[in-house]
Order: sequence, then C-alpha cells, then structure tokens
Amino acid sequence: MAKKTGNLAAMKQRAAKAAAVVAAPAGQAAAATAAPAAPKKPFNPMRFFGEVRAEARKITWTSRKETWITSVMVFIMVLIAALFFFVVDWLLSGAVALLLKLANAG
Repeated sequence: MAKKTGNLAAMKQRAAKAAAVVAAPAGQAAAATAAPAAPKKPFNPMRFFGEVRAEARKITWTSRKETWITSVMVFIMVLIAALFFFVVDWLLSGAVALLLKLANAG
C-alpha cells in the first residue's frame, strides 16, 4: 500500500479533535460537534405561498394522449391478470376436487 503524504499539521489537528471527542463524556461530545442552532425565523405566509406557486410551476402534466394510452395499458394488464388467476384457480380447484375424490374412494 502506498504511503500517503499530506499536511502534517492538519493531520495532527484532526487526530487531536478525534481524541477529544473520544475522551469527552457522551453528552459533551454531541454538544461539541453539533452546530449552534440558527435563530428561528417567523412564519411568512407571502413567502410560503410564493414558494408553493414556484413548486407548482415545476409540475409537468401528461397529455390527454399519454393518459389514454396508459389507461388502456392498465386495462389490458388487468384483463391478463384476471385471466391468469382464473386459469390458476380453475386448475387448483380441479386438483383439489380430484384429491378429495381419491380420498373418498379409498
């Protein structure tokens, strides 16, 4: 593995910070690394609605043609799934009926 070269002073400073965090009690370590809380700004309804409007402008709506094509594709997939489950149900019910017939005959 290649030896990394770097700023020795910066490496010592990072090591000292890490040692201070490890040596400090749990409550103090979290407080030492957390940034001070920013002062809470008052609620501005005009700014809020302006931001909502700006986000609403970013919405892209599908065209009528895209909506129609997607709806038809969903309808076709529902029909295919219904047909599949109908066939599987029919086969399983036939198999269960056959097993019950064999169990009653013997």
